Amino acid sequence: MTMSSTRPWSPASFREAAREIAAIGQRIYSNGWSPATSSNYSMRLNADYCAVTVSGRDKGQLTETDVMVVDMANQPASAGKPSAETGLHTQLYRRLPAAQAVLHTHSPVSTVLTMHYPRENILRLEGYELLKAFSGITTHESRLDIPVFDNTQDIDALAGDVDQAMADGRITHAYLIRGHGVYTWAESMAACYRQLEALEFLFAVEVQRRQLRN
Repeated sequence: MTMSSTRPWSPASFREAAREIAAIGQRIYSNGWSPATSSNYSMRLNADYCAVTVSGRDKGQLTETDVMVVDMANQPASAGKPSAETGLHTQLYRRLPAAQAVLHTHSPVSTVLTMHYPRENILRLEGYELLKAFSGITTHESRLDIPVFDNTQDIDALAGDVDQAMADGRITHAYLIRGHGVYTWAESMAACYRQLEALEFLFAVEVQRRQLRN
């Protein structure tokens, strides 16, 4: 019996996930949403394991070797040190069995929106045609409320707060961390990137609309 056959996750699935994560990371970096070593990305491998970016990697130079495996308790299952925010990914996979990919970015517009309006704990997106980019939304006559959590280095506590908000029905497609960035997830990496792209566009529109009102 080979060592690979004893692993509780498929090496072939991991290689495919690593390639997909690296490729999507390059797209995200080229858009200016993940400067330097910020951000983290992941894909589910099965019910018990996921592939996630290694800590401290420059996202502009991300390759398949910058991705590793962790279990849903955030413990490494392959070589490497996982992102410090891995617990925010595994929380989503544990809570949402249909979630297959998670993307987290540090874009300028998400940072501006959450820092310039420190008393806003919800960003409401309403009436936009691009809301139909989000899984399950079929009309512009929709409202998407995105909670804003205060930034913290206590990832376990933040994951607990997010989990409770999801249990209460206050989170559907994404959430923001103040001065930090956005998390979104979906049933595939393609759908997850589509949602991220829509979010970044709508955040930019919100910033411009607020500037015009001043």
